[in-house]
Amino acid sequence: MAIFSHIPVMLEECMEGLDVHDGGIYFDGTIGGGNHSYEILKRSSPSGRLIATDLDDEAIAAATQKLSPFKGRFEIYKSNYKNYGQVFEQAGVDLLDGVLLDFGVSSHQLDTEDRGFAYMKKDAPLDMRMDRSNPLTAEIILNTYPQQEIARILKVYGEERFSSQIAANVVERRSKNPIKTCGEFVEIIESSIPKKYQQNGPAARKSFQAVRIAVNGELDGLYECVTGLTRRLKSGGRIAILTFHSLEDRIVKQAFNQLEADCVCPKTLPVCVCGKKKEIEILTKKPVTSTLKEMAINSRSKSAKLRIAQKI
Repeated sequence: MAIFSHIPVMLEECMEGLDVHDGGIYFDGTIGGGNHSYEILKRSSPSGRLIATDLDDEAIAAATQKLSPFKGRFEIYKSNYKNYGQVFEQAGVDLLDGVLLDFGVSSHQLDTEDRGFAYMKKDAPLDMRMDRSNPLTAEIILNTYPQQEIARILKVYGEERFSSQIAANVVERRSKNPIKTCGEFVEIIESSIPKKYQQNGPAARKSFQAVRIAVNGELDGLYECVTGLTRRLKSGGRIAILTFHSLEDRIVKQAFNQLEADCVCPKTLPVCVCGKKKEIEILTKKPVTSTLKEMAINSRSKSAKLRIAQKI
């Protein structure tokens, strides 16, 4: 197995946002290589506890090794963070002092060719699974889904302007031979988008993002998950969420705004009848972004946005 390498995004900003302290119980829903989790355990010493989840076996193995100096203070579960209720029950945890969610694809996943996440890896198979036990792959989507559904995925999850043309060309290509590699998908995308619209970065970026989201169900139940996890915080506990594209960030923003609202009754009513009470204080009225220094070191941090809220 290749060495699992990943540069954590906005590490210091995340730790400050979580206000990590000794004795706290923390949840890292997307542990990756364990860099954020390492700092949480370090700063919550000597008695802080960490519960973590991930779907990637290689990430779990790497994180387990990295966190070994804190043996006895952490537990990692192979699970989707959206199944937090089951995980907390297994861990014997009810309320938390902090929650961290990092929605980024790890450097290891992007750089490992046979994972099929990166459009730069032309010979890579069309995989894109976070969890390799998941039967659904990018290859299955592109070779079996109806043209209309492929177009919807590209438009909704990738905000791709030329989704219909790309989907049509996918179906035309696969009618001759199955689409097997990332390079073949890139060729289809580039042939579908007029050259004048290919000046602002790689033409394939949006479509690869869209198919990856569809393979892993990344947006399914995300709003409910953010809301539910926030409600599992103790009073004064904090949740910090790193997003890497506008779809995720929009959902997190909407969930936070709803949780912060004190009343959602129509303004025409003279008194509140909804009973809605403010549950959190949003600490980042505008999302935190990476510094120019960090962007220069880690280009993948350029699209990151960090939102933090505190439970009342």
